[in-house]
Amino acid sequence: MKMFTLRPAYMATIASGMLLLASCDKSQDPTAIESLTSAEDSGVAEDTNASASDLLNAAAPQDATQSGSTTVASAADLARLLSGCATRTYDAATKTLTLDFGLTNCIGPNGVARRGKLVAVFSGPYRQTGAVITVTPVEYFVNDKQHTGTRVLTNLGNGSYSVSVAQASVITSEGTHTWSAQRQYTRTAGFGTPTILDDKYSVTGSATGTNRQGITYSAKIEQPLLKEFAIGCARHFVAGTVSVTNSQQKTMLLNYDPTGTQSCDNIASVTINGRTRTIRLR
Repeated sequence: MKMFTLRPAYMATIASGMLLLASCDKSQDPTAIESLTSAEDSGVAEDTNASASDLLNAAAPQDATQSGSTTVASAADLARLLSGCATRTYDAATKTLTLDFGLTNCIGPNGVARRGKLVAVFSGPYRQTGAVITVTPVEYFVNDKQHTGTRVLTNLGNGSYSVSVAQASVITSEGTHTWSAQRQYTRTAGFGTPTILDDKYSVTGSATGTNRQGITYSAKIEQPLLKEFAIGCARHFVAGTVSVTNSQQKTMLLNYDPTGTQSCDNIASVTINGRTRTIRLR
């Protein structure tokens, strides 16, 4: 089944890779620490953004004109994403889908704790080229971090789509990270087949923000991130680079294919202050 959807793993690998780096030697360079913090914050925000969009698109109604319509995803596929402690409602009159995780943490199948609501308004049948989904979190927390800000997903046709995020925030006990981003997900393989295992995407775009320490940064996909959903490949990008530049113009480069082989593995490299080290993504 094909869905116009974000996949959680798209940006999760940025977050996991950067969190792994946080325990590495930062050479006692404050600008390196700032770059790592910005990369961590950007990765966590993008990961949660992708995961939320995946949930909403899987829970979208097959028939937007019917409040009792079944979901786009099968019951088994939806259960892999949406916990039994969450409730789904769809109002056909307003084309509004609501996922309510309750007032206390609802633990999903992947171990992520959520509470609050995700509210999505559909401009029409979301499979149509040009269809728009506007997603708003309402008192929405992920692993006890509050996420705010509206996301706009636009169907570009042929399984491709864009995502626009403006002035979103992640509120934590360590400070608040604010960010905006533009992403385009271009499907390059897997058209018209009933499985996602042959899907491939090329991802481009950029982001800006202020990390939880009050340092501004920009993040840019320098070489398109390549994503495959074949078994063994889905957790990480197989190629592509992302640069993160802080307010002191110090740049860190994350490379998902340091060997140039586009292997389905968790090997990446990071270059900062002229030094390159190989890392394993979690």
